[in-house]
Formats: sequence, structure tokens, C-alpha cells
Amino acid sequence: MGYSLEEFDEQKTKVMKFLVYKRRTEQEVRNKFSNSIEPNMLEDIIEYLKEAQYLDDVLYIEKTINNFKTLKNLSLVEVKNKLFSKGLDKNDIEDYFYDNQENLNEYERKSIRNIFYKKQRDMDLDEIKQYLLKKGYKSDNINMVLEDLEI
Repeated sequence: MGYSLEEFDEQKTKVMKFLVYKRRTEQEVRNKFSNSIEPNMLEDIIEYLKEAQYLDDVLYIEKTINNFKTLKNLSLVEVKNKLFSKGLDKNDIEDYFYDNQENLNEYERKSIRNIFYKKQRDMDLDEIKQYLLKKGYKSDNINMVLEDLEI
């Protein structure tokens, strides 16, 4: 072990404050505290937090995507890239996307609709399509939305 219970509790409290402020990934915790907490203790703290469900990367993926759905218009490619940038496990992300395919495609189509309505004043149809494709939107979803809008 190599450290006292008091030291463990003190460092665990620091990490908990970091987590309470904003939901974080395991990788973000490691990055933040790797220089200030002894490695064995940090591993033990992370294990403790996982068991107590304060640190759960799969739940983080779900909550983050739900936030995006509420607040942002993103392509599924952009969503994945934002999740990858947080140091999340590729398999966890892919599993979530696989299990929630229909729901995520509906979100992407809703985002396309929102962007289309915003951009139609300033851009013609081809420019909007190119913009959406550059952002990573699936052409199937773009075409489906444009058909629904009868454009």
C-alpha cells in the first residue's frame, strides 16, 4: 500500500471535488492528478470511485450524448470525436452507438433539419449539403431530411 488512510482520504477528497464540479472521465482524472498523487494511490482512488459509481465512463458517454441532443446540433462523427477526445474507450463508444443506432440517427436528422432552417437564408441547397457533408453528417440522413422537407 505505501500510504496512510489519512493520506488516501485527503487525496480522494481532492479527486471527489474535481468530479463533483463536473462529470469527468477516468482519463481526465488520470491526467489531472498523475503528477500530484502517487501512482499506486491514484489507482486505488480510481478503483474506489468506480466501485462507488462516481466514475463511470459508460454512463459518461450516455449523459454526454443526452446533453448534446438537448443543446447542440452535431453529426454523429462530431459526437464520436468529442467522446474520443475525452480519452474514452473506443469499444465503449462503439457499443453505445451500436445499441442506440436508431435514436442517434434520429438525433442526427433533427440536427440536419435545424441547420437547414438556420442556413437556408444565407446558402443555397448545394452549399448546405456540402456544409453538412463536411461536418460528417451521413448522406442518407441528409437526403432523408430533404425528402421529408420536400426540397
